Amino acid sequence: MTQTLTLRRPDDWHLHLRDGAMLQTVLPATTAHFARAIIMPNLVPPVVTFADAKAYQARILEACPKGADFTPLMTLYLTENTNPDDVAAAHASGLVHAVKLYPAGATTNSASGVADFDKVRPVLEKMAEIGLPLCVHGEVTDPDIDIFDREAVFIDRVLDPIRRATPGLRVVMEHITTSNAVDYARAQDDTLGATITTHHLVINRNHILAGGIKPHYYCLPVAKREEHRLALRGAAKSGEGRFFLGTDSAPHTDANKLLPCGCAGCFTAPNTLSILAQVFEQENALERLEGFTSLHGPAFYGLPVNETTITLEKSGATYPAHVQTPDGPVTVFDPGFDLEWAVR
Repeated sequence: MTQTLTLRRPDDWHLHLRDGAMLQTVLPATTAHFARAIIMPNLVPPVVTFADAKAYQARILEACPKGADFTPLMTLYLTENTNPDDVAAAHASGLVHAVKLYPAGATTNSASGVADFDKVRPVLEKMAEIGLPLCVHGEVTDPDIDIFDREAVFIDRVLDPIRRATPGLRVVMEHITTSNAVDYARAQDDTLGATITTHHLVINRNHILAGGIKPHYYCLPVAKREEHRLALRGAAKSGEGRFFLGTDSAPHTDANKLLPCGCAGCFTAPNTLSILAQVFEQENALERLEGFTSLHGPAFYGLPVNETTITLEKSGATYPAHVQTPDGPVTVFDPGFDLEWAVR
């Protein structure tokens, strides 16, 4: 029986770090295990311009623990007023590695997102020209669409038309949650990738709702039926290069999670690798964990794999239930089972 597992050091291709005191508190959980991360731009105000991204990167680097070897890969928040030339300059500098599309109102701090997709066509065409990926939060926000159907409808109404209208545009379907998304991704060419979160491999919608509402399992896109969770597990363990890890680790204080209208997000950065090792072992696919965490993402983004390694051992792992911030505690995601794999 395998007792140790050594991987190329992983990257996180979808991460929320927030800003200020929250950034300083949660960043060490990522830098302890991950070499690089695609940093989400949905701050208040959002990271819209090249100048915004440079300033945010500087704050992240300043907050890094002493001696940490970590590279934040910056993104820009796509708005209907985004300047294509500014996007091109940000990419040419080597600072910005993707542009993020939030449909207006889809998730946390997405009010500045896109409502009229025709208005962003010049930006998308420039991105296709220069090879800059578009990361999409794949949900429609129409009030007449059931929240559990919003990802599937987005693929049909928004994503596929965008890709057909913009040949060559590289797209990442972020935090996919349905078999529909898995099937769509598999049917496309290598200009399309898809990230899968840790928590969507573990929970389905029953975990949120059965026996009482569990606000710390509430996320967007919301977890779906069990059949979809199993489809995500199948994709993650498949070894297919189009699927890779993006934790969507999203810290909120307990006070903000427990409001009558609570925030969406699961804080998984501290224990993601322990959880994933257990999930892949359950699926008899430990040999494919490195591809999912460390190889497929760099290949899609055109970056080298990390030279350093990280080792997990089957010795049992415990993590704090919360991390403390100046604004209150942030609950660490609870997978609902004891963790057997520890990062050594």
